[in-house]
Amino acid sequence: MGGQIIDATIIAAPRQKFTLEEKATIRDGDTPENWSPAKRVQKDRDARWTLKRGRAKPKPEGNQCQAIQIAVPIFGYKSHIGIDRRHGLIRRSTVTDAAQHDSRSFAGLLDPENTASRVWADTAYRTKRNLEVLERRGLSERIQFRRAPRRELSEPQAKANATRARIRSGIEHVFAVQKHRMALFVRTIGLDRAQVKIGMANLAYNFTRLAWLSARAAPA
Repeated sequence: MGGQIIDATIIAAPRQKFTLEEKATIRDGDTPENWSPAKRVQKDRDARWTLKRGRAKPKPEGNQCQAIQIAVPIFGYKSHIGIDRRHGLIRRSTVTDAAQHDSRSFAGLLDPENTASRVWADTAYRTKRNLEVLERRGLSERIQFRRAPRRELSEPQAKANATRARIRSGIEHVFAVQKHRMALFVRTIGLDRAQVKIGMANLAYNFTRLAWLSARAAPA
């Protein structure tokens, strides 16, 4: 009853070595003709390269210490999930290749059984299509505002982003548990197997989360 939070994270997979011609063929949805049957089942043609962007703070020099933007190339898949704000359980999920934009899976992650109207997400989900989906379903958007190029956010937008970020950050706990405690890594080949692998990790997280919630609610 507390609303829902949506986000995505990249799950790494073993890097594949392809020639430029093979990459072009795979990108078009085909398989190189010279591949043997054995090679066809050993090569992951569904995973993709993408850039994971972030910020790093350099060592302070004098009075100036500005964060610098970094981009790390990662090969693998992308896990999209939606959790409920009140209990933090994964309610909806899907898996795509790592190159697919987060916002494309937004509509399918909305939980129709969540009785609250508010939906939190980061700036990647603030698109016209997603806002229209929320309006049609009678949901209240709490998506963080995106800064226009060469322009700063207004003061109300900046304050709203700070408030929304505190709530939205709750979904990062799920990804931290899966990547660090579970050491989630896709070693299988193909999207179908990756969906099962990540789906089992989601199920395992829900089991441990449910156990924690049950112990917390139990009387002393």
